[in-house]
Amino acid sequence: MAKFIFKMPDVGEGVAEAEVVEWHVKVGDRVEEDQHIVDVMTDKATIDIESPVSGIVTTLAGEAGDVVAIGAMLLVIETEGEATAEEAEAEAAAEQIEDEMSDADDADGADRVAERIEVENPDASDADDAIAAALAPAPAPATTSTPAATAAAPAAHAKVLASPAVRQRARDLGIDLAEVKPAADGRVRHADLDAFLAYNAGSGFGSGKARADEAIKVIGLRKRIAQNMAAAKRHIPHFTYVEECDVTDLETLRAQLNAARGEKPKLTMLPLLISAICKTIPDFPMINARFDDEANVVTRYGAVHLGIAAQTDAGLMVPVIRDAQSRNLWQLAREIARLAEAARSGKATSEELSGSTLTVTSLGPLGGVATTPVINRPEVAIIGPNRIIERPMFVSDGMGGERIAKRKLMNISISCDHRVVDGHDAASFVQAIKRLIETPALLLVD
Repeated sequence: MAKFIFKMPDVGEGVAEAEVVEWHVKVGDRVEEDQHIVDVMTDKATIDIESPVSGIVTTLAGEAGDVVAIGAMLLVIETEGEATAEEAEAEAAAEQIEDEMSDADDADGADRVAERIEVENPDASDADDAIAAALAPAPAPATTSTPAATAAAPAAHAKVLASPAVRQRARDLGIDLAEVKPAADGRVRHADLDAFLAYNAGSGFGSGKARADEAIKVIGLRKRIAQNMAAAKRHIPHFTYVEECDVTDLETLRAQLNAARGEKPKLTMLPLLISAICKTIPDFPMINARFDDEANVVTRYGAVHLGIAAQTDAGLMVPVIRDAQSRNLWQLAREIARLAEAARSGKATSEELSGSTLTVTSLGPLGGVATTPVINRPEVAIIGPNRIIERPMFVSDGMGGERIAKRKLMNISISCDHRVVDGHDAASFVQAIKRLIETPALLLVD
């Protein structure tokens, strides 16, 4: 038998390390060559890694959430057949790692592995960190009971004196008789249940039961989102501007276009808004820009590479519509649908998830009255259309007077980087979009 040390492969694009998202094997499992063994995430994308050999898994480099350097040990597989001299040396190294990992409870165990790696390869500091992480003791179980729940458990089994009718009523009400203060003789009666209900009425008794506390490790895409959002709020001085737009005529136009669309994709409000943004950008180039705050350089882009924030089961992703300014409404609708499906299914490529110059984030019917979206760093602005609502408004009656009519209204929010975009510019940009939205015929002309 020989032991094969499988090292984290070089996934290209200058990536130095990858985070373990999910193991698909465990110690003791048999794997076959080309079998999917682990998902890892880099700054670019999530990557499926397959086993290069067949055999039995004997060692894993850490757990989900741990970071492994490129070239560091990812897992050890025991293979069949006699070992060559090179494999024998690798086997000895693997056995030493396994022996020391079995000693992980010993405070010096991790230090011995780190020291050995440093001596054998002084440049492998990343591998040192990855192996040290792999030797860390296993965390406590994710789900634990609260002290209060633990303390209350014995009481639930205490003998409570009560008649069958009182017990049945307590069950119907969802009341634990152990929590009810009995009469002087220790027996719980209907009057005691009434007193208990009256006392707890203000606290909403019966609405639900407490659950055990749950600790969830933040890994994978959720971890990336957390890091990116924290960096954006830490580095960017945000300000948000909100304006109300009358989209009654725009919604009428959308309905007419959909009625005659034939085989074309159905239009939502988003392609119309994107068209308005792209027509407005040339007059406000500071909005379609990225700010490198380390080099202190702002790059204003001629093309609009529009990021579309999409909610997926794994978390928020931002696929990018390339050259949005060159696409018509139907092309925009088709590309939005394609990218959203790729993001939700996990098939979006790194190219489709990077390179945006401006982002639109929409919650659709859940959009609320107004939002304060967080900028997708290093961009300098993000636009958030909100929910369409109907309200009575004063409108012109065509004869110099006014009348009250039901109108469809939508607020548009924009958050900007105040280091690059001034409040006046942001407000002027949104007002220009508003003029196009409220006069939708202008969207159909060049």
